[in-house]
Amino acid sequence: MLALIAKLRALGRPLHLDLFCCQGGASKGYEDAGFRVLGVDKFPQPHYIHPEQFVQADAVEFVRRYGHLFDSISASPPCQLYSKTHRIQKNDHPDLIGPTREALEETGLPFVIENVMDAASELRSPRMLCGAMFSLETYRHRLFEPGGGFSFDAPEHPEHVAKTTKMGRPVKPGEYMHVVGNFTGVDKGRDVMEMPWATRDGLREAIPPAYAEYVGVQLGYHIGYALDEWGPNKFEEAA
Repeated sequence: MLALIAKLRALGRPLHLDLFCCQGGASKGYEDAGFRVLGVDKFPQPHYIHPEQFVQADAVEFVRRYGHLFDSISASPPCQLYSKTHRIQKNDHPDLIGPTREALEETGLPFVIENVMDAASELRSPRMLCGAMFSLETYRHRLFEPGGGFSFDAPEHPEHVAKTTKMGRPVKPGEYMHVVGNFTGVDKGRDVMEMPWATRDGLREAIPPAYAEYVGVQLGYHIGYALDEWGPNKFEEAA
């Protein structure tokens, strides 16, 4: 493990740890912001965007053991506990936001915890991001709790003008896609989410990379890296 981390560190860019990474929607965004990214998930992720930069491990245990070797960290603990389906079916799901935050705070590094809107009561002063902020054809509201000394402001939230496709139905012209559950149109979902490598499972569990790129640019400025020297920067106003 230390050899892999050292290899990524030697590539010359700040190193970001993406916990509960699934197939790498957030990982792609932090990479687009200029970071080298290592993804960690408890489950095998053969469709992770960069398989050679993935580790199968318990996220909380991993960050406690290796988190201090990174420059910043993001985490997307499973959201099933806060979902509408859980409230209906009463399935048994663990609450991982608290233990994850505790482990992140122990590193002393800047971090972000991402989750669904129904987890608002469990997050501290979260910022909301929406696909309409980034010209994506999905609203997909998600909350981001910054911590470890890091903070950021969300862009202005545009009015929701387009209708959202009803769950399970094909997307009609002019509609925004609802990428949840057993949605219809995986290829369309890949285009809307900007995740061409992902499967249906990966898409419905992910945030669009654009969200993480926006947060990542501001993370980079926070830790003192000149992101505009790494490549194109769509969010120069974050400076």
